[in-house]
Amino acid sequence: MHPENMHLFHGNILYARSRHELAVYENSYIAVEDGVVEGIYETLPEPMLSLPVRDFGEGVIIPAFSDLHVHAPQYPQRGLAMDCLLYDWLNDYTFPLEAKYKDPEFARAVYDAFTNDLVANGTFHACIFGTIHPEATGYLLETLEKKGLSAYVGKVNMDKASPAYLCEKTADSLQETEAFLEKYAGNKTARPLLTPRFAPTCSKELLAGLGRLAAKYEVGVQTHIVESKWEASQALLDFPDASSDMGIYEKAGLLEHGPVVAAHFIFPTEEDIRLLKKYNGYAVQCPDATVNVIAGIMRNSFLATQGVRLALGSDIAGGHSIGIYTQAARAIQLSKLKWFYEPEGNNPIGFPEAFHMATRQGGELFGRVGAFEKGYRFDALVIDGVEDSFLTLTPEQKIERFFYAGTKDNIVAGYLGGEPVSLQ
Repeated sequence: MHPENMHLFHGNILYARSRHELAVYENSYIAVEDGVVEGIYETLPEPMLSLPVRDFGEGVIIPAFSDLHVHAPQYPQRGLAMDCLLYDWLNDYTFPLEAKYKDPEFARAVYDAFTNDLVANGTFHACIFGTIHPEATGYLLETLEKKGLSAYVGKVNMDKASPAYLCEKTADSLQETEAFLEKYAGNKTARPLLTPRFAPTCSKELLAGLGRLAAKYEVGVQTHIVESKWEASQALLDFPDASSDMGIYEKAGLLEHGPVVAAHFIFPTEEDIRLLKKYNGYAVQCPDATVNVIAGIMRNSFLATQGVRLALGSDIAGGHSIGIYTQAARAIQLSKLKWFYEPEGNNPIGFPEAFHMATRQGGELFGRVGAFEKGYRFDALVIDGVEDSFLTLTPEQKIERFFYAGTKDNIVAGYLGGEPVSLQ
């Protein structure tokens, strides 16, 4: 213990100890040394008594959120065309918007706003899709790196079954992706991740080439997996020698060299589940997007019992809210609907499970973040202002209310590696 390198914070402290158990320390202190948690104390030990304390009173100190599936270029589209189904939404709105990112000035304006809003809503770790445009996507990655946010960012690859203005030539897509990987390989916090949009928009040659880049640069992959029944069946029509949607990426050599992030994962086969577990991948539930484009409801409780890692994604702009806390609340709601109409193998999840997905389990992708055990990086939020004057709430109740009825205004402070973060 080196008190001269230590910062002390006081308040109600809450984090997920496991999927079903919350650790709660009321009226306690958390000691942070060189940016990582040293310990939690009900009363301070003698060597710490002379140190200054940042006191948050009745506020609740929780780990910062992790968003494992978000489309930064779709940020201007959030909350728009939500009366469309997926096909029309993509072709009439999303793809024309993504084409605009060939203009670096437009990209800079959007990505600055997107990054600021991400931080303001308490998301300090994210797995992000860019577009096919390497310059624009590079600016996004650089912006996240400057802020010290933990992120994986991908230049999107798509060389078929796409609008002509977004359809890459295979060789160009691979060449630009390799240059992107080389340029940002040395980044400390915001790093590149291979990002084939999804199997029906990628040729066998493109995926095989990305597999070679995965091995050469030791980098992982993020993509949409069995998001819809159409996507799941079309992927196997395009890749008839694959065992499943996940099997397409395994055959291409994309699953064994880094993080594997499977967005949506709504209609997995047993083989999809087996492969995701084999490579320690993440199934990312995007609750708002499920409601908006009517893809289906992830079987999160079933997948958890199968040993699948579960996380949450805002899926801007299929989802309309960038706050992961709102996605956690919606995940609970959808789990009850799934159980009510399809009870076999599906159970409602509770607040602890949703909190675990939003913080600890999603945070595992980025290292020792998402909890407050000794040695975890102090990436933290302070939540306050959700309590009524006429009723006292426990720390758990305050965060539950925040998930359902809170806004970014209830995030009164943020810390990244123990250092204060501007939320404005």
